[in-house]
Amino acid sequence: MSTATLDPATLDPVTLALVQNRLDHISHQMGWVMTRTARSPIFSQSHDFSCFIADARGTLISQADGIPIHTGGGGFAVRAILRDFKDAASSPGIWPEDVFLLNDPYTAGGNHLPDWVIARPVFVAGSLVAFACNRAHQADIGGGAAGTYNSAATEIFHEGIRLPVLKLIEGGKTRDDLWRLLLINTRLPDALDGDLRAMIGSTRIGAERLALLVEELGPDRADQFFEGVLAHADRRFRTCIDRLAEGVWRAEEPVDNDCFEPIDGKIAVTLTVKDRRLIVDFAGTSPQIRGFKNSSIANSTSAVFMALASFFEPDLPKNEGAFRSVEIRLPEGTLVNARAPAPMTMNTVFVAHEIIHAMWKALGQALPERASAGWSKAVHAVTAGLRADGGRYVMYQWAGAPAGGGVEGRDGFHLIGHLITLGGLTLPNLETYEHLYPVRFRRQELRCDSAGPGRFRGGAGCDYEVEIFTPADYAFRGEGVGAPSSFGAAGGRAGAGGEVVLTLADGKRIQAPKYGVARHGPGTYRALSPGGGGYGDPRTRDPARVLRDVRDGVVSAAGAERDYAVAITVDGREIDQARTTQLRNGRA
Repeated sequence: MSTATLDPATLDPVTLALVQNRLDHISHQMGWVMTRTARSPIFSQSHDFSCFIADARGTLISQADGIPIHTGGGGFAVRAILRDFKDAASSPGIWPEDVFLLNDPYTAGGNHLPDWVIARPVFVAGSLVAFACNRAHQADIGGGAAGTYNSAATEIFHEGIRLPVLKLIEGGKTRDDLWRLLLINTRLPDALDGDLRAMIGSTRIGAERLALLVEELGPDRADQFFEGVLAHADRRFRTCIDRLAEGVWRAEEPVDNDCFEPIDGKIAVTLTVKDRRLIVDFAGTSPQIRGFKNSSIANSTSAVFMALASFFEPDLPKNEGAFRSVEIRLPEGTLVNARAPAPMTMNTVFVAHEIIHAMWKALGQALPERASAGWSKAVHAVTAGLRADGGRYVMYQWAGAPAGGGVEGRDGFHLIGHLITLGGLTLPNLETYEHLYPVRFRRQELRCDSAGPGRFRGGAGCDYEVEIFTPADYAFRGEGVGAPSSFGAAGGRAGAGGEVVLTLADGKRIQAPKYGVARHGPGTYRALSPGGGGYGDPRTRDPARVLRDVRDGVVSAAGAERDYAVAITVDGREIDQARTTQLRNGRA
């Protein structure tokens, strides 16, 4: 039976559900292999990678593992492989035991250069049936700053090695010349060598499991069920669209800097809801900028998919079928679809964050009861230098994470991390970091009064301090430094803004910029990460919840009275109910 004539409604629904669950389980299995075998803490500790599966046509059918911004655009990468190696007139073909590598956002379906994709085609009975893939953020790929985040970049050539679609392994034989080329273009060749092997191994496990699934179903029937899970996701998402009010909804999210100086920029989106379809149009978005926050098509598409999927119920299937009813318009030459050679390394965080915020604001107009307050933006840097043994290191200061926003029925999450991860990037173990790097942590605690006030308050940011014993290169990427970076919803308010301060060994204090690259001697790095936005009128928050927040150090007694009109007794154990009633009735 051809998928072109397939009626998905004729497929057994139980088997269909099992196939989707098997695909998602295989994605997770690849992730487990990667976590247990990768060399860099960025993978083994923090899970800054994602595994996904595409069918033989390059359509994403499972993205159950990892970080949403990695996987939502995964189909672009696989379709670039098919374009260059299967469909081109001079194509060398795609064969069993081939393994592909790519990263370029302009030519190869990449989102930004540090995220390398390993893709392994899966063959059964001599036919291509699927691809097992791993997209992982490499600790260093060369370029102008250690750790891949070159805040001074003004073109993509400053950011590291660019990889079109390449065969890294051909017919089971590794291309040693290409492998040497990769390792000579990084400051951390031992780490990259181990991490690439882990990526390759994870896709081998994925390919083996996929082949077993296809063999159990039979290739033709498996293809039908792959189409079936896509069609099911399409139907599910159209029921979500049915809940949106038809019409045209507009929203903006500011972009206040180009990584070098303040600008009056924005991400603008127009959301048209009609006939069970969505048109997402970014006309009016600011032109691309000098700095490295410009987005690729794959990255912007992934951000849109993420905004839509996260706005609705969590059990919505996460594959490309879910978004067949969505048309995305990304004007060329803008922040959401930059022309080469614009730099892009920061784009998976910013402006992806702004794209999602703008989408949530528009969706919140069309379905107010599902509205979400904004998440705060990160302030942490990347530091790099030499260990005591003379070896190089790159350390991501992720433990000073930002916070999530509140929604109806739930407070925002404390120091959950980047919005584009939805919590999928794990905060590292501080003791492990002290073993690996020349640092000692002084504090990592909830930042009092940083959470945006609301009936459901935002999450609290972090008060994070680490002593760095040796001179280090700093790549600052503090989008959340300064004014509040979240937003409130339904009467809630934004969380506090962020701050980063370096105190050098001689006592000199340096207020860190939003972006920049600098070298400093030993000293202390302290980050006050911003808080998430609140949802609903703060004066309607349950006073018992306010008391709990005071006990937990999330809200001060003064903040409780100022923001929530709740008076706390001196010992902090009781709420003065009479005083609270007077405050809320405006009689105090």
